[in-house]
Amino acid sequence: MALSEHTPDSVNSPLPDDGSGRRGRVRFRRAALMGGPALAAAAALVVLTAQGALAAQFAISGMPFTVTADSLEGRGFGQFGGLDNMAEGSPNAGDTGGQVLVIVTAIREAQLTNLCQSVELGGTYLHITAGAKGTPVKASGLTTDSTEISGKVADFDNIEIGGDASTFEKPPVKGPLGVFGQQADTVRIKDLRQTNYATTAVRFTLPDLHMRFSSKGC
Repeated sequence: MALSEHTPDSVNSPLPDDGSGRRGRVRFRRAALMGGPALAAAAALVVLTAQGALAAQFAISGMPFTVTADSLEGRGFGQFGGLDNMAEGSPNAGDTGGQVLVIVTAIREAQLTNLCQSVELGGTYLHITAGAKGTPVKASGLTTDSTEISGKVADFDNIEIGGDASTFEKPPVKGPLGVFGQQADTVRIKDLRQTNYATTAVRFTLPDLHMRFSSKGC
């Protein structure tokens, strides 16, 4: 929210260059990964065997967090499978071996209205909200690594399903060779809800940011 490489690309992009430069190439461990259409609430992932990869380019904490938004609108969309790794000896590893299979969603330019993010911290929640007063949250080069994604309605323009993720040109990053994926010119989702393990962005702007501890999550 499958990689032998997770590589930025801007070939034939319809979007402006943010001037941030290319992200570094990263070598990854082998693993079985999955991918497929996943943003629509009823969509099912197609499981494939491929060379694996770290989706996030850092060791994840292993603590899932919830993200919700009234709407998400994005240009330059792509999606494929990935594998996130925790730091060695992480107390959150449990019986996972320190690895989490994730859906990597990548969007060149995204806007989210009424964004909420929460993570449980021992019976309380760190609660973050932004973009609720008429000015949306904006992100460029956005990637999310998710185990669950749902939405009331998902709408795509010029979607391509089943392509090799290493050939993608629409999203800000490519997937690995031989991995099932999908890409589209635009994506629009109402009532977005994600369970995420990692989020990265080249730029992330959060108007009306509010952080607090709360008894409830998003």
